[in-house]
Parts: sequence; structure tokens; C-alpha cells
Amino acid sequence: MAAAPFSTLPLPKPLLANLDDLGYRQMTPIQAKSLPLALENRDLRAQAETGSGKTAAFGLALLLKIKPRLFAPQGLVLCPTRELATQVARELRRLARYQDNIKVLTLSGGQPIGPQIGSLAHGAHLIVGTPGRVQDHLRKGTLKLDQLHTLVLDEADRMLDMGFVQSIEAIAAATPPQRQTLLFSATYPKEIDALGNAFQRDPAWVEADAVATPAAIEQRAFEVTAETRITALDRLLRHYQPAACVLFCNTKQGCRELTEALQGLGHSALALHGDLDQRTRDAVLTRFSHGSCALLVATDVAARGLDISELPAVINYELSRDPEVHTHRVGRTGRAGRTGLALSLFTESERYKLERLADAQGEPLAEADWESLSAGPPLQAARVDLCIAGGRKQKVRPGDILGALTGEAGLDGKQVGKISLFDHCAYVAVDADQAKKALGRLANGRIKGRRFKVRRA
Repeated sequence: MAAAPFSTLPLPKPLLANLDDLGYRQMTPIQAKSLPLALENRDLRAQAETGSGKTAAFGLALLLKIKPRLFAPQGLVLCPTRELATQVARELRRLARYQDNIKVLTLSGGQPIGPQIGSLAHGAHLIVGTPGRVQDHLRKGTLKLDQLHTLVLDEADRMLDMGFVQSIEAIAAATPPQRQTLLFSATYPKEIDALGNAFQRDPAWVEADAVATPAAIEQRAFEVTAETRITALDRLLRHYQPAACVLFCNTKQGCRELTEALQGLGHSALALHGDLDQRTRDAVLTRFSHGSCALLVATDVAARGLDISELPAVINYELSRDPEVHTHRVGRTGRAGRTGLALSLFTESERYKLERLADAQGEPLAEADWESLSAGPPLQAARVDLCIAGGRKQKVRPGDILGALTGEAGLDGKQVGKISLFDHCAYVAVDADQAKKALGRLANGRIKGRRFKVRRA
């Protein structure tokens, strides 16, 4: 399908202007196929992966039906993980900028439930959450869904994998039967059809290729032994020198051990797995997206919903047994017309996994010799994150932080990277060689006329 501009859709001019400001001009394939149907209030069953633009596909349909004066949940998006819920909520807030006072609230586990209850008491238009925590609020009576007009199941296949079927059923039962239901899934096992049949009315079916394409991704496999696996990985990293890379392990324990080994070898690495509390997970994801950490070592479940638009490389430190999981891992690089690199390590006893991949992909993975590769220095991050003990609740804005850093005789704006705000803290990335100077300016200066504690993340 040829790319079509958003202006071809019946969208309000302020919304089109906001989309243009956000860089949304041409619809992705999944947006072009699903949005016209969603705007007609059709139930939808769509096959789309992370990175395909699906959040905007269902987000615009949600926002256009919002009644701003009705402070009750009118749209609900269920996500499998906290990370994806946070990411979806952030994008919905960006899309909602065209109109005032649209409140988007995130309800996920790993955070105290008390503040969430307080936020719900003040009202919210859109809820984005994980099934378990949303169900907790329904049980407590702190969440009412009687005014809901749209239910979205995002990454439904992963929610099934994680055993959320009963929670989804209970949540759907608490919503009006005439609601619109939009179901998005990267894969379509028979269980997905059963889920859709239970909750949807005559759904339209759409399918679109992900933004990443196999042709844009160079895949290579390297044979190792149990004893040489970490040595081989170290050589690959020093040879290819990716600016950022996600490394996949199959277990949380393997994730922790690999991260410690990489740090011991001098690499800038952080771990992302299910045992981390929410604050630590937020900090890890922020640092990686800011470029203040070069390597992210992750399990598949923890990395679900991770959306780094410019990810040069992924490495399968351990191969998955499931070819579909391998495809998801690899598909995180080479997006939006960029090229990507996907490297995989395997032992002779794991060669059967390569054969499964070859059958699934229609061609074998190219094999190469890691010992013949040249080696450079360990991977270090180009930037450093500074953590400020003040955030949205203290009315701190990104412009305030940028101004504090770039004021008289301060840093050049080009030396300051991304700024991320949380309720009670903020992260700002600065060039590594400017970290000491930036820390001094923030620690000894003022932000919005106030002093905040600042530390190096």
C-alpha cells in the first residue's frame, strides 16, 4: 500500500497540526489499513509488531471519541508489561496535545497502589495498564468502567503467553457490551482468535508488515563453546563497536551474570529483567534510551515494549528455541529504513535451533568465525545521565533543566541530550566530557528558582 498522508483522514485541523509537529505526516502500513476502520467504530483485529506505528493507529481512534468534560475512563488500553504501558501512555499524551485537559493515567504493578487510587479519584479520560493491576482496582472499586467506549488489547499474544486470559475476561466483563474492541497482536495463534471471538463483534481483519524488514538486517551466526561464549561476545562488541545494542538472554539469572561479566570487561552495560523494581527499571530504560549506557542485557519478557527507534544492533547471547521469538528480537533493529545488525552465538549442541530458524526464514543464517575479527576498545557510552531530585510534581519542565545547563557561560545546547521527567525526578543526558561541568552547574545553581539535589546516575 502506498504511503498516504494523515490529512486524507477525517481528522480535526488541530489534531493534524499536532501530528505534523510530532513528525507524523505519512501513515505507516498498519495505520493506513486500520485507522479508517477504527474511525468508523468497527471492532478490529490487527497483526502488527512493535515499531509499526500501532500506538497511533489505536490512539487516534481513542482520542477522537473522548468527551473532555466527562472525567471518567472512556478508553482502556491493556498491555502485557509495565514498560509497554509507560511507553503507550507517553505516546498517547503526545497525541492528545491538540486539545486541553485530556488526562492519561498509567495503572501498572511494581508501583504503590495508593497514589494510583488518589489519581483515579480525581478522574481520568484514558487508562493504560497491565491486566493484573487494572483488575486490582476493579476489585477495590477504585476503577469504574461503565462509561468506557473503547477497549484496546495491545500485544495480545504476549498477554496470553503471560497467563492474563482470566484477568482480561474479568476486565472485559466490567465494560459496556456495546464498546469498541481493538485487538493488536504480533502473531496469531489459535488462542488469539478464541480471545477475539469472545470479546469482539464482527471484527475487521488487517495485517501489515512491520517497519523493520529482513532485507535491512544483516544476520550472522558464530559458533562458540560454553567456555568461549563470553570471550567471543567480547570480541564481537570490540570489533563491531555498535553505538547501542540489546543483548538477549533466556533467563533472569543469565541476564544478571552476563551484565556483571561485561562490566568486568570494561563495557558500559545494564540489565533489564523481571526482578527489578519499577524505579530501577525506569532508570535503566531511561539511561539506555538517552545513550548513557551502551549495552542493555535483557530477557524477552522485560524487553517487550522496548521501542528504541535507532538501535544499530542486537545480539542473541543465547538463542531462543522459538523462531518467532528470534524474529521479534531481530526486528528491533533495522527499522524505519535504517540498516541493522543481528549477531547470534550458538554451540554445536544448539545447531538444531539454527536449522529451525533456516526453515522459518526460508534461508540459513550466514556463519562467520569470531576468532578472526579484529578487536578495539570496550564499549563506552557517549553520554552521561544526571539525576535531578525534582520532577513533574515539583513543576519542573524540560526547558527549565535545559536553561539551567545552557545559561551564561554554560554548556552548548548540542552537548545536552534527552531529558526525561518522572513524578519526583528527572534525567538529563550530557556529553561524557561535559558531565563534571554540568553536574556542578546543576548542583550549585537553581532550576525554576529552587535548588535540587543532583547526582550522576
